[in-house]
Amino acid sequence: AGLDRDKALAIANIKEELTKPEAIAEKAFMQAAYGTHPYAVDADEASLQAITRDDLVAFHRAHYVANRAVIALIGDITEAQARAIASALTRQLPQGAALPALPPVPTPKGGETRIAHPASQSHILIGAPALQRGDNDFFALTVGNYVLGGGGFVSRLTDEVREKRGLSYSVYSGFSPLAQPGPFQIGLQTKKEQTAEALRVTRATLDKFLQDGPTAAELKAAKDNLAGGFALRIDSNAKLLENLSVIGFYGLPLDYLDHWIERVRAVTVQDVRAAFRRHVQPAQLSTVIVGDDAR
Repeated sequence: AGLDRDKALAIANIKEELTKPEAIAEKAFMQAAYGTHPYAVDADEASLQAITRDDLVAFHRAHYVANRAVIALIGDITEAQARAIASALTRQLPQGAALPALPPVPTPKGGETRIAHPASQSHILIGAPALQRGDNDFFALTVGNYVLGGGGFVSRLTDEVREKRGLSYSVYSGFSPLAQPGPFQIGLQTKKEQTAEALRVTRATLDKFLQDGPTAAELKAAKDNLAGGFALRIDSNAKLLENLSVIGFYGLPLDYLDHWIERVRAVTVQDVRAAFRRHVQPAQLSTVIVGDDAR
């Protein structure tokens, strides 16, 4: 009864999500960008309905195993105490087989997908697989993206799309690094009748950034803001724990946080330009528009 109830709740949540243009856009974007790769796979009603209790038990036995557990601990404890706690937490868990390697992400094909929706605004996503955890270009891309679309009101996309032309209330860009290349994505909403203009300006802004990179002044402002704001990324045990979990899960260097600021500070204009050119190819970008289906 409990399983049936949870399945029904999950199915209801999926159905509700798929009435929302932003959820429709995100699902379509991942399918366009990743094709048949597991990163594009999403639960649907049929797959949830098919789950049995035996499936859940088998999944638990296969994946809740001691030798693949990553345990992050924060608090007033020594390393020896932390090891003892971790051992106690995993003592009753079985040893499991190694996970199969994820398949490589296919080369993005680009293209445009338009999905009709009665919402008053078009929801637009542009991007492609781009960045793997541990890539040496992470810091150059992080600094560069602050200038392009990650810095809020001081970003180029906000200036060109919102401030100069009033085409969108908000517009952003960002990288989401994963075990395999995670997506680079630009997102915005605009009135349906402004869709073509918003797309043109967004693409032109990205193309100019890819060609020239940031100015020296933009680079300095981005590095100052990121370095100055670093303390806010680790100002609570919860945030530290989240960072440690990422370090452990992705196998990043244990001194990753110790060198974060200096690696940001070391980024040059040339680093940003070269990193973006390596990771963001305009011909490979997928564009998804939910709302305005006129071509």
